[in-house]
Amino acid sequence: MEPLLVFLVPLGGQRYELYCERHHTGPDEAPAGGGWFAGLRQKFSTMLQQAEEEEAAPPSAGLWARLQARMMAWVAERVAEQRLLWNLRGRDAAIVTHPDDLPFEQVMEIVRQSLRADHRRHMWWLAVDTALFIGSGIFFFIPGPNVIAYFFAFRLVGHWLSMRGAAHGRDTTAWTGRPSTGMTALRAAIARPAHERTRAIEPLARELGLPRLALFVDRMCGRRS
Repeated sequence: MEPLLVFLVPLGGQRYELYCERHHTGPDEAPAGGGWFAGLRQKFSTMLQQAEEEEAAPPSAGLWARLQARMMAWVAERVAEQRLLWNLRGRDAAIVTHPDDLPFEQVMEIVRQSLRADHRRHMWWLAVDTALFIGSGIFFFIPGPNVIAYFFAFRLVGHWLSMRGAAHGRDTTAWTGRPSTGMTALRAAIARPAHERTRAIEPLARELGLPRLALFVDRMCGRRS
């Protein structure tokens, strides 16, 4: 399997986020023999596919359709944020493209700190969402499109896969660095006022081959503010 391509995005000050574009966002195939967790993973795969198909779809009419579209938009954001961790599962090698003014030793310290923090966070949320999922069992009997059931399935399986990916990337994956002047220039582009930021990022994103980078930066900067 080819190394996973990862990008260390500078978001201002000492803040960096790991990012990768879409490769494979779903979980592995369900374990043989079925079972309740295999069923959850199947629901997870279905919801991911639906979210990415509807990400660019026009808004639908009707209250239920609008609520479902809003939820799918939320799922699409979570897909973008957790894509890196989901892709790290089972990857023996990764290449991190980083600003060329950072030495590789510093880059790897940032990578390890990020993965350690992600592992702790997703482990905690996995425990919380497992309890919520068990408590929400009644919603599985609601007729029609069971968006509520999908939501809890997504949360539970998503945190489990993210935790696995963070642990694997921290302990097993062999990392190599690739300095990039484009990533260094991205630091200045991201520091621009919000109304100018996207326009400044777009040519650098094309150069780096990251068509969704501006959306990712907007989400991360919005979260910070």
